[in-house]
Amino acid sequence: MAGLDGSDFAGRSSVAFVQLFTANEQRARTSQAYIHSAVGDRLRVVEHRVHEREDHRELTVVQADEVTGLIATTTIRRPVDAAAYAFQTTVTNGSDAPITITALSSLALGFGHSEDELDRVLLSSARSEWLAEDRWSEQPVRTVLPRLNLAFHGQDGRGHHAVSSHGAWSTGERLPAGLLLREGGAAIAWQVESSGPWQWELSQARDGGVLTILGPTDLEHHFAVTLQPGESFTGVPAAVAVSANGRDGALAELTRYRRWLRVRNQGLDGLPVVYNDFMNTTMGQPSTEVLLPLIHSAADAGAECFCIDAGWYADPAMGDWWPAVGEWRESAERFTNGLGEVIHAIHSRGMRSGIWLEPEVVGVASPVAQRLPEEAFFRRFGERVVEHERYQLDLRHPAARAHLDGVVDRLVEEFGISYFKLDYNINPGAGTVGAGGEDAGAGAGAGAGLLAHTRAFRDWIAGVRARHPQVSIENCSSGGMRADYDLLAVTQLQSTSDQQDFRLYPPVAASAPATILPEQCGNWAYPAAAMSREDVQFTLVTGLAGRLYLSGFLNELDAGARAMVATAVRLHKAWRPWLARSEPFWPLGLPGWDDETVCLGLTDGVATRVFVWDRAERARRITLPGAGRGSEASVLNLADGADAWTASLDGPDLVVETPPGLSARVVELR
Repeated sequence: MAGLDGSDFAGRSSVAFVQLFTANEQRARTSQAYIHSAVGDRLRVVEHRVHEREDHRELTVVQADEVTGLIATTTIRRPVDAAAYAFQTTVTNGSDAPITITALSSLALGFGHSEDELDRVLLSSARSEWLAEDRWSEQPVRTVLPRLNLAFHGQDGRGHHAVSSHGAWSTGERLPAGLLLREGGAAIAWQVESSGPWQWELSQARDGGVLTILGPTDLEHHFAVTLQPGESFTGVPAAVAVSANGRDGALAELTRYRRWLRVRNQGLDGLPVVYNDFMNTTMGQPSTEVLLPLIHSAADAGAECFCIDAGWYADPAMGDWWPAVGEWRESAERFTNGLGEVIHAIHSRGMRSGIWLEPEVVGVASPVAQRLPEEAFFRRFGERVVEHERYQLDLRHPAARAHLDGVVDRLVEEFGISYFKLDYNINPGAGTVGAGGEDAGAGAGAGAGLLAHTRAFRDWIAGVRARHPQVSIENCSSGGMRADYDLLAVTQLQSTSDQQDFRLYPPVAASAPATILPEQCGNWAYPAAAMSREDVQFTLVTGLAGRLYLSGFLNELDAGARAMVATAVRLHKAWRPWLARSEPFWPLGLPGWDDETVCLGLTDGVATRVFVWDRAERARRITLPGAGRGSEASVLNLADGADAWTASLDGPDLVVETPPGLSARVVELR
């Protein structure tokens, strides 16, 4: 593929952009990497079509392999407002015999044009886990692709640096995204759009490096799908952005692309301020008596939606309700006059009502586990998959979908619920065999079942919103364990973490906009009566760095702390239009987990706000390179009488001075 957007860094004609592996043909030349596939090397273009759409340009390339009869149709879309490209390939069996596919690339892209050039390239990627999401790090490409003098050997390399998902938490270990930065500023950023299995990898050839992006594979994800004559399989979509302006430039292009993707998939909403009763508050033990004061204090603070989180379906006498979930009917014991009284209180204060669901799971002790057919659950080796006392529904099965449709429709129609927090707290492993339990033949793999389920789950969400267009949906998975743009394209909010320690949250909040739109980054702010004024401001700044997501016993706060919360809510509401067009930048680079100073900038080109968290014990003078985007800097202070921060401009840099101790502020530049 030639250079993308005229880039001399991204794109090389020597790399076939479709890599296709079958059960009886893998590589044309042996390697650990997903390059030089036998079928991919033989594919030849037989047709191409260009379409000019209102908001994007679309290129369709049809390639055929004369040996197998396989036909690969790749669609490449470029939004008019972003230097980014979305790739997706469909493979059709044009032969008269079955063919089993074991891997299909979303994209293979050459970068650089020589071994020497790779010496000047950096790789940024991120680890992620529960409570410590989005931990980015940067290293020379030569750390993972050693110099081999391939020209001397007259061969391409055989090794690779691979990053994969495992199971159904698409962002539970590593992020399906990365960035390559060449000395001088040229950058390539990418994302894999799958809430199921995925892999990206780097490898090297005599004439430079190769980035290969894939969905599920046989080797890593137990994937295989057999195509009968005339049948097709569509691979996982992926997007690549390029920029001459370094890391921040490439991630800004991906930000623009993500907004285009959300508009295309009708994933927008009005960014209501949500209060959720869970984090550091009810922790899954709601009741009428606990919730009513929280409802009034949330409304007083300016919240527009009150979401009742986990536990609303569980009788207190039950003990551990974890293995009993699945019916999703309100507890008769928790709510004195029924759940309706609580919902009415929410609506009477002018707020939308929301509720927590974990739709894909059924507890082993739930009556639903016996009511639904075996084929409605994940199965492997003839047994239902059990993870942490829960079964996993297979949303391809009509009984599973009908059950969940009934749950959602009842909550909407009976109670007027218009916000659903969809959680997902298990990882059921490699997947399931069969199509909703049916025998899919010897060529089926568990990874294919997992991918098909995730696509069915997305379709189910689309069905919910089609039936109930007033409904907003939060994507949550034990915090940020499934924060990918397969789901974020069709949902409205992403909980960025389950981190309950407000001092540890800033690296997550500051890093999240690298892979999540700022207006979708649901950053928890949970002030508490025991917090100092600086602590309250610290957690509120975290919330303001994305989509302010309130929790905490607001009713227990004193008047000063309540005023701070109300001020933060008022600011967030005023900033919403700006937030929805802002792009992120990182004056200090993407933060390390233990960094004393954490910083995120958001700008729409007119107004710039820099969010700074100082976790050092001593007073400091901190220079933020390149953050001085304006002629005037001012520090927002949410509390009267708090220790002063100062901000000043030093050419292109922003300089802040902080008092001793933990503190955080927003600096505005105009």
